[in-house]
Amino acid sequence: MTVIQATIRSEQGTGASRRLRHDNKVPAVVYGLGETKAIAVDHKEMFYALQKESFFTQVLKLSIDGKEQDVIVRDYQMHPVKRQVTHIDFQAIDVNQPVRIKLPIHIVNAEKSHAVKLQSGRVSLLVTVADCLVDPKNIPAALELDCEKVVAGDILHLTDLSYPAGVQSIALKRNSNLAVATVTGKKR
Repeated sequence: MTVIQATIRSEQGTGASRRLRHDNKVPAVVYGLGETKAIAVDHKEMFYALQKESFFTQVLKLSIDGKEQDVIVRDYQMHPVKRQVTHIDFQAIDVNQPVRIKLPIHIVNAEKSHAVKLQSGRVSLLVTVADCLVDPKNIPAALELDCEKVVAGDILHLTDLSYPAGVQSIALKRNSNLAVATVTGKKR
């Protein structure tokens, strides 16, 4: 489990945030489970962690001045020109309660499908993430969309994704089976 070191921010506002960024720190906030805390984390550590897809689908330990708390990354902002993280939002969670999280969708076995091999087709994702309710102790890295048996013209939906134990699609709970991918190619 990744542990992130943080400190409480006493000063807030634009000028204070600018001074933090100048000192290679990122202004951040932790909310949920009661109070909201303004914190600062190391920029270099966050910049490289945010490059990994798995960083968004794991429970992190946030050590705030020695006290540890379980959190997930909810949102972040980047500078429009510089390669600089300007702000991060963390949500404190209870690992015994389900949490709402966006899981990435990965296509598997597309190269084995009839559409790709014989029909010069391609599987194209319409959405890249699925909103799910997940057990925090077993958050999968991604949801898989098995495309081995697809043919040109197929439309794949949320029900075609494979959901591991403890993962539920929020859209399916609302009886909304959204399209997630299309298969193109020459029909014969």
